[in-house]
Amino acid sequence: MAHHGRRGRRGPQTARRALRREAPSTVAVVADPAGFAVMRRYTTFTFDDHRCYLRQTEGLLRSLTTRGVHTRVGLFEPDDYAHFCAQERIDPDTPDSRARYVAEIAATGATVRYRGQPLDLLLPLLLDGWERQEAGERASDALTGLDPCPGCGKDLGQEALDAAAGILDRLTAGAGPGVHHLVCSVTGATGPLVAVLHTERTPLGGTRPAAAEESAFRTVLAAGLATGRPGGVVMRTIRDGNEEVRGWSLNDGRLRPLTEAEVFSAYCTDTRTGGPVPPEPGLAYRAGFPLPEHPAEDLRHVRREDDR
Repeated sequence: MAHHGRRGRRGPQTARRALRREAPSTVAVVADPAGFAVMRRYTTFTFDDHRCYLRQTEGLLRSLTTRGVHTRVGLFEPDDYAHFCAQERIDPDTPDSRARYVAEIAATGATVRYRGQPLDLLLPLLLDGWERQEAGERASDALTGLDPCPGCGKDLGQEALDAAAGILDRLTAGAGPGVHHLVCSVTGATGPLVAVLHTERTPLGGTRPAAAEESAFRTVLAAGLATGRPGGVVMRTIRDGNEEVRGWSLNDGRLRPLTEAEVFSAYCTDTRTGGPVPPEPGLAYRAGFPLPEHPAEDLRHVRREDDR
């Protein structure tokens, strides 16, 4: 009697299908009509209708998922693509160049897992992720553009990053266990810098943040500390079914705790009209607590070149 192994032999096609399921895919989407119009300038980009393009892209995503392929979706940004091609010294009007750009997005860009959801639900997430990544890059540029401390020669950008890390730890420690949603906004020279961080602090004091979000949050906060530009931090905490919110204003490189009344006023005022907004049911408005001063006093006197 012949004895067969636990795993029978697979034919070439079966083996390739199995390998294909283990090879992840990234699909990059031109999200908005304006970007699509830019891409139509390339003769090898054969689509001529944005809605049809999105339908075809969604069909591809569903096909990959049906075959069991782990698929992620990224944002194809035409201006960034042109910059990428210029840096790599490749012709932007070829499918191969677009494929190389998508591979770059897969390695370094913001992508989301495709689980069969409609594109009109995915695209806002992609655009939001791109804006946050771009804000983090601009904040990083602001830090690397700082001159060393004239008195001690320290790297003021790194000093600000270290200070931001300490402040972030104090924020979550001061609020205690729970799920924390933090937003840091800074007025930048070329537009607002905004970073969002979702993190959970356990009863034992550990945190469970998303590494990329935490890095972007620290960088934007550090840019505000180092440049002295105005901004603020808002933290919303969910614990045992209850929600509370605290806030801090950022000015001249210092974070000042807002009072309970100031937090209430900020949350219950329409930023566009200045009119009152009803308070959220069940949301408690709390005063911010003191945060540590950053160690380098020179940071409060550093300004971007365009502020001097």
